[in-house]
Amino acid sequence: MSEIWRKDRLYCFLRPYVDWCTRCSFTSLDIEGSFPSDGRAVIIAPNHCNTLMDALVVLQCRREATVFGARADIFRKPAAARALTFLKILPIARIRDGIREVARNLEVMPVIYDVLAHGVPFCAFPEGRHRPMYSLLPIRKGVVRLAVGSAGMQPTCIVPVGIDYSDFFRYRGRCRVRIGEPIDVNAFVRENEGLGKTELLMSLSRRLSGELSELFLCLPDDDTYGRRLEEARPMESLKWWKILLAVLSAPFFILSAVLTLPMWGTAEYICRRRLADKTFSNSVRYLLRLVGTPVMFLVWGMLGFIFLPWWGAVLLLLYFLLSYSIFYDWLNLTVRRRSW
Repeated sequence: MSEIWRKDRLYCFLRPYVDWCTRCSFTSLDIEGSFPSDGRAVIIAPNHCNTLMDALVVLQCRREATVFGARADIFRKPAAARALTFLKILPIARIRDGIREVARNLEVMPVIYDVLAHGVPFCAFPEGRHRPMYSLLPIRKGVVRLAVGSAGMQPTCIVPVGIDYSDFFRYRGRCRVRIGEPIDVNAFVRENEGLGKTELLMSLSRRLSGELSELFLCLPDDDTYGRRLEEARPMESLKWWKILLAVLSAPFFILSAVLTLPMWGTAEYICRRRLADKTFSNSVRYLLRLVGTPVMFLVWGMLGFIFLPWWGAVLLLLYFLLSYSIFYDWLNLTVRRRSW
């Protein structure tokens, strides 16, 4: 963990496949802006509304690796800790985890500073937890405290990132990622040198919250939320051509459903019957696709080359690679969706 910033050959080998699975999880994934490359330490601060998918779409913003912070309780099992460390994820304890767990953050902070010192961005979700709403929770002090600490050692900036989804629960929706202007933490500290440390952190939190809320659809979390959401994103009515397209594409849908039944069937069972927090639905579908695709590819490949001519087996494998997306795209043709 101490040199998590180092380039790893296996990580680099697997990264293109992970990126492919991520992009196939959306009908469109648009990224606006880029991170600074002027030598400053970069702390990425996105809103957090869609569990694992938030980190995966942030990862698409640059070709090189990004180190992430995640809740410390998922590191308790040694096997999970090793896997997460390989994925360049560090444990960050929260107040709700208890004082002893929070104290262990003192062991992680030098590792994060080392990551930043070697030019690798560190991504932490400043709200501290996810929530499937088009709003922003209060900014926790952890990210701004990290930024101020880093600014005492090197030029540092916080980059707010707004993540917007067309739907939090439906797979293969649309996603837009907007990278904001970096906040120069060193300059902010100089401009507010008369403030005490607590006031400085609170002021920086307010600055980050204000700039972050401008980067995605951020509605007041009050009694007007439902009405404002309907005004901002009305439900799309079902068009006649969608019904016709769904009917014409039904044979492709049936074949796709058969080819990918073990994956989507397992995913739907877990999402509908086993998940207490439905926000994890798309993350479960993503992970089933990530793990299940190579397994099913080998199974259908062996069956194809046994019972079909070589060109038929190749066509079957090519269709299989597209079929998981076709299955969900066909379902999305028949439902009403929120528009941008």
